[in-house]
Amino acid sequence: MNYRHSFHAGNSADVVKHALLIALVRALQLKDGALTLIDTHAGCGLYDLEGDQAQRTGEANEGVLRAFTDQNPLLGDYRAAVRAVNPGGGSRLYPGSPRILSQLLRPQDVLILNEKHPEDASALRDAMRGTPAAVHERDAYELWLALLPTRTPRGLVVVDPPYEQTNERARITATLAAAHRKWAHGVTVIWYPLKDRAAHLRWKDKLRQTGIPKFLTVEHWLYDTVQPGIYNGAGLFIVNPPYAFTQSLPPLLEALRAALAPEGHRGQLTADWLNA
Repeated sequence: MNYRHSFHAGNSADVVKHALLIALVRALQLKDGALTLIDTHAGCGLYDLEGDQAQRTGEANEGVLRAFTDQNPLLGDYRAAVRAVNPGGGSRLYPGSPRILSQLLRPQDVLILNEKHPEDASALRDAMRGTPAAVHERDAYELWLALLPTRTPRGLVVVDPPYEQTNERARITATLAAAHRKWAHGVTVIWYPLKDRAAHLRWKDKLRQTGIPKFLTVEHWLYDTVQPGIYNGAGLFIVNPPYAFTQSLPPLLEALRAALAPEGHRGQLTADWLNA
């Protein structure tokens, strides 16, 4: 499955991912200690929702535009993050995870971004100009391990690949297991698309076999029944989520589910422990 960020910017998966990412970083920042934030597949950083690639799919209509129409106060931080890159109003520009993370930085925090695709890496550098982010152009899985443990006492790694390669899930599983051995207390977020439920369950079994404790799975199924052969939703694996984040999660998930449910469907947005 090919999931280049630029074709899907601002869709329902982005809304869930970014709303939860904001909540997660803010929960980590309840402690004063410095954080290192690492995005291994950073993409372009900023997307034009009226551009050719975004318009080709039109997915923002069912994502960020629904979140702006809904007006639930629990989605206020997410909407503010989008407004921050649209100073003239509206929601034409959409911030990828790098721009959202840069908005959350405190003076003591560090932001490290990586994007291997040359054109996207160039666009990322342009998008991050004026921010303190360091931008790399390396293999994501090599960089993930190379930067661990982080130089600061605490950190967060965001793994958000396009799933272009057939071995993507296997590489994630192997790298996550190795990263956990080096950095057992670190927080890791892994985004994934949901297409085939059986294949997804097999991957969850592989991840369960790593034996990593405190492994939260957040799954957003858009439709009430699986729609064969199409994108059905997306989710996040979150290793070592802080207590403040997990406690605040249920109402936020319900707000997101309600805002993003396709017409005629209730959808499902749940959080469960992988090793429970």
